[in-house]
Amino acid sequence: MVTPVTLRRLRADHADALLAFEKDNRAYFAASVSDRGDAYFTADGFAARHAALLAEQEAGVCHFHVVLDAAGELIGRVNLVDVADGSAELGYRVGRRAAGRGVATAAVAGLCRTAARSYGLVALTAVTTRDNAASMTVLARNGFTATGDRTAGGRPGIHYRRRLLGL
Repeated sequence: MVTPVTLRRLRADHADALLAFEKDNRAYFAASVSDRGDAYFTADGFAARHAALLAEQEAGVCHFHVVLDAAGELIGRVNLVDVADGSAELGYRVGRRAAGRGVATAAVAGLCRTAARSYGLVALTAVTTRDNAASMTVLARNGFTATGDRTAGGRPGIHYRRRLLGL
């Protein structure tokens, strides 16, 4: 069963829920991606990083989103970074409690539509490690095609691309 999700563009008032989400899932995320480091999880460190993300978003170089479940709880994030020339790189993470329920697949599908319709993007790229079968499945289910090898967090990975025309 796929969990229904809602995407919301990152705002300043998401900070507390986002920090709680990141703290609750720190060990879970660190098992598959590089840890953000202790400074990220301090109130001051997180506040500075959150403000920097909002500034990047305001400048139009990135588009950050929180993923909410039907009850409005923050269960993931999905982002577009390095926006340029009609393209951006996709990144996402879903918390441990929501994993395996189709949340990432639904969130990526929603962001692909938003990228085309709201941000005017024509293509997205993504990278995942070769040992992250779940992420490879999410990308494949959303029409991404493997285009070659890439390093991800110092580990062997795969680069993907998806055209967004017609969404």
